Amino acid sequence: MSELYQDGPRLANQYASDDLLRSHLRRRLPPGMRDDIEPELERFGARVATDILALGDAAESAPPRHVPYDPWGRRVDDIVVSDAWRALDRISAEDGLIAIAYERRHGAWSRVHQMAKLYLFHPSSATYSCPLAMADGAARFIEVHGGDDPHARAALEHLTTRDPARFWTSGQWMTERSGGSDVALTTTVARRDEALGAHRLFGTKWFTSATTSQMAMALARMEGAPAGGRGLSVFLIELRDASGALQGIRVNRLKDKLGTRALPTAELTLEGTPATLVGGEGDGIRKIATLFTVTRVYNAVAAVAGMRRALALARDYATRRVAFGRPLAEHPLHADTLAELDARVRASFLLTFRVVELMGKEECGEASERELAVFRLLTPVAKLFTGKEAVAVASEAIECLGGAGYVEDTGLPRLLRDAQVLPIWEGTTNVLSLDVLRAIERSGALDPWLADVRARLDTLRSSPLDRLADRVRAAVADIERQVTGTRAAEREAGARRLAFAIARTTAAALLLEHADWARREGDADAPAALAAAERWVLRALGAEMGAAGAM
Repeated sequence: MSELYQDGPRLANQYASDDLLRSHLRRRLPPGMRDDIEPELERFGARVATDILALGDAAESAPPRHVPYDPWGRRVDDIVVSDAWRALDRISAEDGLIAIAYERRHGAWSRVHQMAKLYLFHPSSATYSCPLAMADGAARFIEVHGGDDPHARAALEHLTTRDPARFWTSGQWMTERSGGSDVALTTTVARRDEALGAHRLFGTKWFTSATTSQMAMALARMEGAPAGGRGLSVFLIELRDASGALQGIRVNRLKDKLGTRALPTAELTLEGTPATLVGGEGDGIRKIATLFTVTRVYNAVAAVAGMRRALALARDYATRRVAFGRPLAEHPLHADTLAELDARVRASFLLTFRVVELMGKEECGEASERELAVFRLLTPVAKLFTGKEAVAVASEAIECLGGAGYVEDTGLPRLLRDAQVLPIWEGTTNVLSLDVLRAIERSGALDPWLADVRARLDTLRSSPLDRLADRVRAAVADIERQVTGTRAAEREAGARRLAFAIARTTAAALLLEHADWARREGDADAPAALAAAERWVLRALGAEMGAAGAM
């Protein structure tokens, strides 16, 4: 009698099999643009399930190593990465994962094109999306604040090229021993070196991701500058000189992390590192927000991408695993679990790609005042919400594979480990919740958001979905009461609940809007879109604050 072995889950073309992504692009993109980019996305969707996935696996199995000394005792501080990691860098350049956004071949919609590719790429890339995020953030910072500085403009050209030989990524060196979020406590000092014609930096950076990048953006305080955030300035560092040696940088150690193991993350001491001031002296925290906006959007896209990958594996496995006489997919309770995961992925996707659209419009000068205010509010909302959801969905997907999901070489544990960083870097949940509150109290973002969501719901007045829209209208009114009817101290204590309520309510409106379009157009995604919208409105909006995955 022959033995039977359980088949593991398999990945199909990740673009062709993603009904939501395809449907969303059909709905939102200008038809000519969609026709132009769809063959590219189809090809890329096949690659992320084949050769790019294999490179990600290889990079994960050969994590970076720190070599402090050469054989003769000279300090070199090399960080050795795998050939696979370097190949992922080449693919990133050739496929324009940064360049698309800055070529702007499709204007404001170029960001949607770029982020659709990143969404496909991230789960297969061993988190190569991290250096890409910081490279994109640095490029946008230079575009906005760099002026005519030749060093900055040259760096921008490197960051946005498609030529692998000239392509640069960037680090983001903000965090010091005092902690990550309160960067106003930065102690790194910048001293002017007239002979060099630039500054030199002295201090310690406690977390520096993508430490093998060619450049980094760092915060430092000019000698004599006042304490606090306004006294900080932003500097561009080129890590190595013409011979390839680090320029006044000592690598103390690589961090031993829970996840993102292929990604080099180091603790550094800056010992007179040459650096170029970018954006003028002072007010660095306000200026660096330009960079953080980009990296927070990347974080949300990566979160949604990981959720989608976990769901794809759980769904495929459910068709292969037979239990109690039939495939898991045919068991009503398991089918309901997968439907719940699908709703959560869809809610996070639509919220995130709404922010992506707004980012493209803001960068191209096409956003209205209302859209700018909504963008300011929803960027931290999308980041904090999707980060938490990514962890919950990855955990549930592991459970969907039973004991096999807990085994390392199935790839599922990596999805969970890598998801766990998403609520942390680029701002923790509490830090971003306070940022949401600032957007409301200082930037007046609540009224534009209320108007935007209510306008979307008004389009459903003649739709069969209007009964569900009424529930969302009630949730919108409840948020308005929460903000206007409480004192400042109460609002701060409740900032986290408020941020998640805004996220769930925005997602509900977007789910209904998409489902109604799919229904009217007879789109192939309509049945799933309608089911997810109803599930989300009836369950997520009524969920208790703090429920699993909601907070």
